[in-house]
Amino acid sequence: MEMNIKNSIVFFLTIVSVLFLVTTISAAEVTTNLQVTVDDIDASSDDVSVLAGEVIDVEAFFTSNVDASDVKFRVELEGEKVDVKEIIGPFDLEDGMQRKLDLKIRVPYELKDDVSDDMTLSVRLYNGDHRTEETFDLRIQRLSYNVDVMSIRTKQTVEAGETISVDIVLKNTGYNYLDDLYVTTKIPTLGLEKTSYFGDLVQLECVDDDDFDPVDRKCDSDDEDTVSGRFYFEIPYNVEPGFYSIEVEVENDDLTMSDIKQVVIENEFSQIAIKSGNDLVVLNPTNKLKVYTVVTPTSESLVIVPASSSKTVSISSSNEEFDVNVLSGDRVVSTVNFPANGKGTSSPVVILTVILAIIFIVLLIVLIVLIGKKPEKSEEFGESYY
Repeated sequence: MEMNIKNSIVFFLTIVSVLFLVTTISAAEVTTNLQVTVDDIDASSDDVSVLAGEVIDVEAFFTSNVDASDVKFRVELEGEKVDVKEIIGPFDLEDGMQRKLDLKIRVPYELKDDVSDDMTLSVRLYNGDHRTEETFDLRIQRLSYNVDVMSIRTKQTVEAGETISVDIVLKNTGYNYLDDLYVTTKIPTLGLEKTSYFGDLVQLECVDDDDFDPVDRKCDSDDEDTVSGRFYFEIPYNVEPGFYSIEVEVENDDLTMSDIKQVVIENEFSQIAIKSGNDLVVLNPTNKLKVYTVVTPTSESLVIVPASSSKTVSISSSNEEFDVNVLSGDRVVSTVNFPANGKGTSSPVVILTVILAIIFIVLLIVLIVLIGKKPEKSEEFGESYY
């Protein structure tokens, strides 16, 4: 009985030893002298600082201990909320040969409640039989001055003539305090633009002074790292339907940044004025009375159009082609082309030339007819003999 137990134990230990040996062999090091730099700084110094959101250059130098095929080089940045990784390969290695590998990776931006924090850089050389892995600590910092447009909120579809609101939310995502922020919101293709003062933003909202020590700034419970504001724009009634961009630009003495949002503008009445014979029909698609100014080359008149109705304006004819402009305030909202009057489209010289040409053509036709007409044969009378 005891013999059987001892034999079982020996067998078990033998199996474990074999498995351990196989594992050790399969996990043999690719190299024993892996050197890693981050943006040309030795990663093993543990005092490398990089900026959130930027692309860093990771280089590996080593001498291979093995002959190996299908080897890959993997770099991973491990944060509290986000992990990013990049891989290059496969490639082949020869025992005793030196190698340099270069890989670029973007630093994740996850510093919501801190201006800086630590992140682990993991570097791995591996294939199915061999592996070498090392880890390093990196310090991640926010950009010195940075602001994030958290949102640009407005209606997705807008009717021409409608007044819309555009709500802007900003957050300080930089390392430093932001003074005197100004925000300009505009719709360039419509010539609409407004600027507003948004004030100051701290880099971190805090509860007490201790929370603010990393940036050496006194904590004030009234300080905020986020601010919002609203802009109003009246969309012109004569705008062409389609997609339009709302551009938001944030600036102060330390930074300038921008963001864009698109909206759809619909318009059933893109033309305020329509030509009808020798008259001009002026439309008012709004729900309130409108006063327009109708300008021709020889006159200017005010036209009052009730809400949701139209008004017909008689336009004096001219011997030449001309444009009639309709203004709302000092802004041209419609331009209508009127051709020359058919009764007086030509000057007297032109008219006389046309008349003479017609007379000439008529005379030519008469002449051709007369020439082509043959004279009738005269009858011959002779004496009759019986």
